[in-house]
Amino acid sequence: MPPISPETRIGHVHLKVADLDRAMAFYSGVLGFELQQRYGSGAAFLSAGGYHHHIGLNTWDSLGATPPPPGHTGLYHTAILYPDRKSLGTALARVLAAGIPIDGAADHGVSEAIYLTDPDGNGVELYRDKPEADWPRDAAGNLRMVNDRLDLQALLDEADSVPGGEFTKRTPA
Repeated sequence: MPPISPETRIGHVHLKVADLDRAMAFYSGVLGFELQQRYGSGAAFLSAGGYHHHIGLNTWDSLGATPPPPGHTGLYHTAILYPDRKSLGTALARVLAAGIPIDGAADHGVSEAIYLTDPDGNGVELYRDKPEADWPRDAAGNLRMVNDRLDLQALLDEADSVPGGEFTKRTPA
């Protein structure tokens, strides 16, 4: 069997949430995705740049539900790819301005990533890829990803000001 086409991409993620307005406040209000369509009181479709949707949210089977307990299968995290370091820094500034805790951050050699949790307990990774020519490789040319410290202050120093209020750049806790 031939491998999948290299142009193939993950198109969207569709999440079950307990409270649609709360989830929309996070994905739209904090992260900045734009509402494309609200489907009654049970679903919403959000995107970047007017695409039909990158994120679907629904309460069809989960209204008022609790997150799955640790140790169960399910979604580990949704990874949101930013086009450049400045955009990732701005996303970090928005998250911090909203008072959302950062669960972790790492320089993976191939990317820079920030980890947090949405209001429904779903993992969220905000990241940007480094240029492929800079990816670490071994002598045979195989990827050698790492898990190094990410300088969050340097990332914040590249951020745009956060819309909707003042933000003082600071090192996250």
